[in-house]
Order: sequence, then C-alpha cells, then structure tokens
Amino acid sequence: MADEDRSPQLTLSRVRNPGSQASLRHRNQQRLTVQLLKGGPATQAELARSTGLSTATVSNIVKSMAAADLVTLTPVTSSGRRAMSVRYNGGGAIAAGIDFGRTHVRVVLADTGYHVVAEEEVPLPRGHQAAEGIAAASRLLKKLMAEAGISRAELTGAGAGIPGPIDGRNGKVVHGAILPEWVGINLHDELHAALKIPVFVDNDANLGALAQLTWGDQGGVKNLVFVKIGSGIGSGIVLNGELFHGSFGVTGEIGHVTIDEHGIICHCGNRGCLETIASTATMVAQLSRGLTTPISTADILRQAAAGEPATLRIIDDAGAAVGRALANVANLISPSVIVIGGPLAELGELLLSPIRRGLLRHAVPVIGDSLTLAMSPLGSRAEALGAAALVFQNDPATLLS
Repeated sequence: MADEDRSPQLTLSRVRNPGSQASLRHRNQQRLTVQLLKGGPATQAELARSTGLSTATVSNIVKSMAAADLVTLTPVTSSGRRAMSVRYNGGGAIAAGIDFGRTHVRVVLADTGYHVVAEEEVPLPRGHQAAEGIAAASRLLKKLMAEAGISRAELTGAGAGIPGPIDGRNGKVVHGAILPEWVGINLHDELHAALKIPVFVDNDANLGALAQLTWGDQGGVKNLVFVKIGSGIGSGIVLNGELFHGSFGVTGEIGHVTIDEHGIICHCGNRGCLETIASTATMVAQLSRGLTTPISTADILRQAAAGEPATLRIIDDAGAAVGRALANVANLISPSVIVIGGPLAELGELLLSPIRRGLLRHAVPVIGDSLTLAMSPLGSRAEALGAAALVFQNDPATLLS
C-alpha cells in the first residue's frame, strides 16, 4: 500500500523536476522561441549565437519544432554559405506598427512569424496636430483589422514612431521634432487612450534600426547604425545587439551635427546642421526655386533617374555631407554596418556613392575600410515594420502563454 502511494508522487516529481531532460529541452525551446519572436527569422547559427545554446542543441530543437509545424525552414545564403532560415509559425497574436510622418501615417499588421497581414498609408496635411494624426491612425487600424478579419482579442499591442526625439524621463516629444505641432505631447498616453491596447513608442530612426535586425538582412549584426534621410535626418544606433537610448532616450540626432558653422539657421536653433544641407525638405526647396509649383520627393527620384544635372548635383552634395557626419559616428563607435533608409532609398548608388566618398574621406582609414555601407531593402516601410517588432521585443514571453 505504501509503495502504491509513493509511486504516483515519484512519477509526478520526475515530470516537474526542473533538472530533467524533458524540462531542460522545454526551457531551451522556450528560449529559442522567444528569440524568434524578438529577432524575427534567423539562421540556426545566428540562433545559437543569440541564445547561447550549442549548434547541435539548436539543430535538434529546430527539427522537432519543424515537425510540429511551429517553424518554417527556408534555404538562404549567410556569409557566402548555404544555410536554413528559421521562421516562427506558432501563436495567433497580431501586432500593429504605426509610423507617423510629416505628411502621412502608415499602419501595418504583422503576426508572430513576421508576416505582414495588412498594410496601408494615408496622407496627412502638412502641419497637422497630434490629435488629427492619432485619430487617422486609429481609423486606419480599425479599417485594416476589419478587412483582414482580425479581432480585438488577437491584437496584442501597437508600436509607434515619430520623426523626433522623445524624452524617456517624461515620455514627451521634445523640441527639434519634424512635427513641431507634436512637441510637448505624451505620445504613449495619447495613443493608448485612443487605441485602448498596450502601446510602445520610440523615435522613428530607432524603429528603422530595429527593422533592419528583425525584418531586414542584418539579423546577426551586433553594432549597426541606421540613418533615415527624409524631411529630417535621424539615426538609430544598435550597440552589442541592443538599441542604444543613452541616458534619457534622446540619441542619434545626427541631423543636428554642424556641417557648416556659417550655414542657415536650423529649426533646432543651431546653424548649419546636416538637416539644412541634406534633408529632402532642403532638396525640394532648392530644386523648386523659380517654379510656380514646388516639386515633390517623387520628382527628385524621377529627375535623378533621368540624369537631370541640378538634381544629381544636389544629391551628390547631400550625400557627401551625410558621409562626413557618419564618419564622426563611425570614429566614435566603429559599427560594422551603416544602413541608409528613408524615401530616397530608391536612388541606390546615386546616393550611396557620395555618402561613401564623404565617409571614407573623414573616417579613420581602418574604420572606414572595415564597415559595410548599404541601402535598406525595406524602403519607406522600415519604421512601421520596426514599430510592429517593438511590440514583440517588449515582452515576447507573454505571447507564449
């Protein structure tokens, strides 16, 4: 009788024993799953490095997860070698990514496997108020959820970005933003009140950097700088695999590096900032002189493709200035990769070439020669995609419960 009483307890003890092989395997699979939620699709070698698990352990877990249809394996090339990219399939949670721009708001819906479920951008009037932009985002989110058949219960949260610094001490948009009408608002609180779901916010350039690690092709990179060239110029900095927020959240303001101390006054109050020389707003203003109707960024792309001399010169000057500013950044932190994003990404080498020239001229030679300069493959979607990834980054373990 005593033996019969002890037997079930012994069996239960073995199941719950945290040191058992089954329990260890479960914890390792959880660790792997959390990394896939945080970092998006990755090769098995990258997963081994990021989780600290051995390559053999990762390989065995991935095989069992693939057999259970929890992950999808896709052949890719990594560092010149053939590899298998692992993408998480499990879970029905959906994250929203919201990108507020000077004249637009873009919303994406993405699942835990980093698939875009729905996406749309709508225009906003120049000089719009924060309430107007947030209301537009709320309407667009509801529209996309309805069209995709996504319930409120499936929406785990929303990430959002704004082209301007956010003070991490009080959550407020601070002076220097491209949307001066938004200065002083608490974006998190305002958006949470409108959407009634968990909200996570950051500077749009930081979200662009996060997107390169999660949606782009820089998943294994530990030290990266993402530069968004748009109406303003900002950068997101990744150090040791993590976004760098500095002491209170305002970092990467490369657009306000002084390039010409005798230049024009910037909206930040300083003189000759990079934004006054290389932003799309500056390019548009220069190329619109003498015209009855100002040109657009799309016109710059079209004119550059057609080889229009003035457009090419302005792009070249802007690129060289960006390269000079990036040389200072590279000399300080020595990133392995610098990625250029924003609406001018379609220019490719037309913009990358002068940036590279300016960077190599002003960087310490060994640093300039050791880094990779690339154009973002994500285009204008980067910030919204990064905002969706921010939701999964915040607390991915909760998505597994």
